[in-house]
Amino acid sequence: MSAVSSSTLQSTIAPADFGRVAVLYGGKSAEREVSLKSGAACLDALLSAGVDAFGIDVGDDLLQVLLKEKIDRAFIILHGRGGEDGSMQGLLECLGIPYTGSGILASALAMDKLRTKQVWQSLGIPTPRHAVLASEADCILAGTELGFPLIVKPAHEGSSIGMAKVSSVAELTAAWKTASTYDSQVMVEQWIQGPEFTIAILRDQVLPPIALGTPHTFYDYDAKYVANDTQYRIPCGLDAGKEQELIDLTARACAAIGISGWGRLDVMQDDQGRFWLLEVNTAPGMTDHSLVPMAAKAAGLDFQQLVLAILAASVEARG
Repeated sequence: MSAVSSSTLQSTIAPADFGRVAVLYGGKSAEREVSLKSGAACLDALLSAGVDAFGIDVGDDLLQVLLKEKIDRAFIILHGRGGEDGSMQGLLECLGIPYTGSGILASALAMDKLRTKQVWQSLGIPTPRHAVLASEADCILAGTELGFPLIVKPAHEGSSIGMAKVSSVAELTAAWKTASTYDSQVMVEQWIQGPEFTIAILRDQVLPPIALGTPHTFYDYDAKYVANDTQYRIPCGLDAGKEQELIDLTARACAAIGISGWGRLDVMQDDQGRFWLLEVNTAPGMTDHSLVPMAAKAAGLDFQQLVLAILAASVEARG
């Protein structure tokens, strides 16, 4: 991946040449409502551009729908499990339908926060120390070994669903029990105090980093999709050297997981200026509060151009 070049980001494919495009959205994950908004926005952009597109709210009858309809390629804008975890990618591979975003392995890895961290750690890519929670005894041990504050996360959820910052063993135990209602695998990691950044990738290029600011304890679901007091800074405020370091780290981290087409990486910076990678999203939100459209705009692409660029990457990747 390289630094952003707006001249190479835009699609050069004529809308008619994409064929009939199915926008897959909705689904049954905890992020369904966000996916419905993202899907509606992407479908509207494709139709406005002249692409022969239609929407599929993914349900139990998906296979029958895919077999019934004539589909030349799929635009995946499903968030969370069932759409972003490799299972949808595997189904489309079996049916011979090209699709947007990362392939099966990268999607499955990125959806699993624990395995993502293990891959990064094996390559010396900085990510906060962590532990896996499966009992109250694990909570006590994690508090002792990692220290407080900590942040609890369901390992396979997105949009900050089920996450909580904790400052004691009692809070950690309660947060673990809550997170367990979303996911059988729960992890906890060190809390990094400092600025948060999100960095999007598009067609093997890194878009301008965004610095996030929120009065909330952290960048939670409400801050992402509801609140109007969340701050987004582009330029991100880093000096040129640190920004390039962040861009290079993003490219390395995404390459380690095998991310392709598009995605978004979340990063913290501590009080010593060091960057710590949190997670990577392979089908990020595309709502009016979402971050990838903001980064694309800073790189010179409007929303329609962004959606077409994501779709064009599916042609380049798999023909």
